[in-house]
Amino acid sequence: MTKSEIVSTGTGDARITWHPARKPRLVLALGHGAGGGTEARDLQALAAELPADGVSVALVEMPWRVAGKKVAPAPKTLDAGWREVWPALAKGAVPVVAGGRSAGARVACRTAAELGARAVLALSFPLHPPGRPESSRAGELLGAGLPTLVVQGGNDPFGKPGEFPDGTYTFVEVPFGDHSFAVPKRAPLTQDDALGVITEGVRKWIGTLRE
Repeated sequence: MTKSEIVSTGTGDARITWHPARKPRLVLALGHGAGGGTEARDLQALAAELPADGVSVALVEMPWRVAGKKVAPAPKTLDAGWREVWPALAKGAVPVVAGGRSAGARVACRTAAELGARAVLALSFPLHPPGRPESSRAGELLGAGLPTLVVQGGNDPFGKPGEFPDGTYTFVEVPFGDHSFAVPKRAPLTQDDALGVITEGVRKWIGTLRE
């Protein structure tokens, strides 16, 4: 059973929707992107699947989205809001993995170490704006300073797998997936298959964090 929690921040109220595990050994906190909310297919799939493995999933809707705004604020404002929400995410006795999709992945990478996260999950990391590979954000990813998993669509215009720099992070490719992990109808795998790649990849990686 899910439950919602409102957290007040300096830029408005954020909303955490908890998908709790019966006996949690880990919390996975997930922020959303700049173009959508916690209804994203990958966030919802992880929230549905991981609690059975002892991972409580917290989907965080940031203040700008709760307020009904369509445009995300500047990165510094996003980071500040995430920092204010973090105590509610880390109030239990289990480790917290900081994560998110797209802009939310960037926030997690920039703030996880200072907040004491156990690791970082970057879904659809926007390595660069579409068509502008020279404007790389690789420094944010490489500078996370914690065990990191990147899950990336094979056809993501914000950064295809082959464009990512070498690093110590773990990488899972979702074949044919775009930035939202949608796959074309002609692809040899279904949309459910693509989501399975995501959930299984995250599940296996989380298992390594016990070691």
